[in-house]
Amino acid sequence: MDATSLLRSNPLFEGLSEEDLAELSGALQTRSFKAGQMIFARGDAGDAMYIVSSGNVNIHLPDDASGRISLQDLASGEFFGELSLFDAKPRSASALATTDAVLFELNHATLKDYLRHHPDAAMAILCTTSERLRETNNLLTTRASRNVDEEIDNTLSFGDHLADLVAEFNGSWKFIIVLFAIIGGWCLVNTHLVMKSPPDPYPYEFFNLALAILVGLQGPLIVMSQNRQSFKDRARAEMDFKVNLKNEINIEGLLRELGEFRAEVQQRRKR
Repeated sequence: MDATSLLRSNPLFEGLSEEDLAELSGALQTRSFKAGQMIFARGDAGDAMYIVSSGNVNIHLPDDASGRISLQDLASGEFFGELSLFDAKPRSASALATTDAVLFELNHATLKDYLRHHPDAAMAILCTTSERLRETNNLLTTRASRNVDEEIDNTLSFGDHLADLVAEFNGSWKFIIVLFAIIGGWCLVNTHLVMKSPPDPYPYEFFNLALAILVGLQGPLIVMSQNRQSFKDRARAEMDFKVNLKNEINIEGLLRELGEFRAEVQQRRKR
């Protein structure tokens, strides 16, 4: 992927125009790393973000026992280190090229100079950042967990309910037993032993037509129900992610407050 396409896929720059993206991409620096080479280490001074053009990058925390604790594996089109564009604080994690990788680097000075000449682009980036801060604030101040199945079921139409009922009935022994009973009864009724002139004698052409129509209608209804089930699964996964993220942020806040409390207690003991 070219630099412009990579910037376009970055949520931080999604508010920029095509002209701004093209000009900013021209200011990116290309960096190449060999497999196993460190891009930066935890605690290093940070003043740039990186976008993966090709290869794979592992974000991790150093660990004396296991060597490293993997946090995330990044591939082409993904980015990391974006916070250092604004706060220039030390890196909170390490980045390692797990394969030969080519990265586009955007440093703080380049972005600052670019925004100085393009104030409209600065406003677009601020709008995107504020929107994501609002999403984070809503996540922290509202209840993340909810009953996804109940919310989706409340929005289903009559056709959706019918599709679910058909899919549930077709996947049961009841359907098999009822179908065999209908087939046996139809064959028995339409024989010359029961009726001299049966309406659908062997080879039961009308019954075969009815079965074909039934199968033709069942297929789309079952697929509709399966698609809705896939949508539910995605909604559950998104909800689980939000709940886990909120718990993680709250735990980090508690640990930080506990550390501050311990430090304050130690200072009072020294007095």
